[in-house]
Amino acid sequence: MFKVSFKLALRWLGVGLLIYVAAALIMAFFEDSLIYFPSRHPDGQWSPNGLAFEDAEFTAADGTRIHGWYVPAPAPRAVALFSHGNGGNLSHRADFVRLLRDRLRISTLIYDYRGYGRSEGTPNEAGLLQDARAARAWLARRAAIAEQEIILFGESLGGAVSVDLAVDGARGLVLQNTFSSLPDVAAYHYSWLPVRLLLRTQFDSIRKISDFHGRLLQFHGDRDEIVPLPLAQRLFAAANEPKRFVLVEGGNHNDPPPGSFVAEMERFIDHALAEGAN
Repeated sequence: MFKVSFKLALRWLGVGLLIYVAAALIMAFFEDSLIYFPSRHPDGQWSPNGLAFEDAEFTAADGTRIHGWYVPAPAPRAVALFSHGNGGNLSHRADFVRLLRDRLRISTLIYDYRGYGRSEGTPNEAGLLQDARAARAWLARRAAIAEQEIILFGESLGGAVSVDLAVDGARGLVLQNTFSSLPDVAAYHYSWLPVRLLLRTQFDSIRKISDFHGRLLQFHGDRDEIVPLPLAQRLFAAANEPKRFVLVEGGNHNDPPPGSFVAEMERFIDHALAEGAN
């Protein structure tokens, strides 16, 4: 009886191990599909009411054609590059860009990564970082300012893209619901898998952010179920001064900006303009 039970246990252990290995391999194979959730044109709101914009088209270093909207503000106080999160496309952020224009007098370029909206290609980490650099260069030319004069604004995954850009210098860096690194997020959601060993995509912001020496403003909700608060706090701890962390009570990952957003941004812009680019 013992021998039979022991053999049966070994058999089930082997089956369980095979399932575990298969799950890990499947996750590794479909990695990009688990990270990027693009919406291609015409999905979205491509003619938003009350938002005048200029279509921006530019080319990433590898030749991929990228599309964005340039939304000028009258008598702008600042110029910003907005890098959005991993889902949807730029047209889903029209209300936010309108807020930047109308309430804060910020001229903004919002763009779609490769594979999103009207941009060509397929998303991947190296490609997104190329897209962001091409977007920043276009915006600097359009606004007739140096690239380092631009405020970088990143939402979720776009926060990691913005941190990468900020290493080159920026007027300021604003992060909303972003993370320390992508493996940290994956380890939180898939703690039963060796995701740190499997992931090719890193977006290792916690390693990069110490090389940024400008002003940082970081927002994060205490009920964020996608990027848990400790990951945001870990990123903030690694950043240099001057920096400010705004805890959004009751805030979840995809909530609109908090009520304090405009006041916090006003204060941030005032300080950033006084300090100059870093």
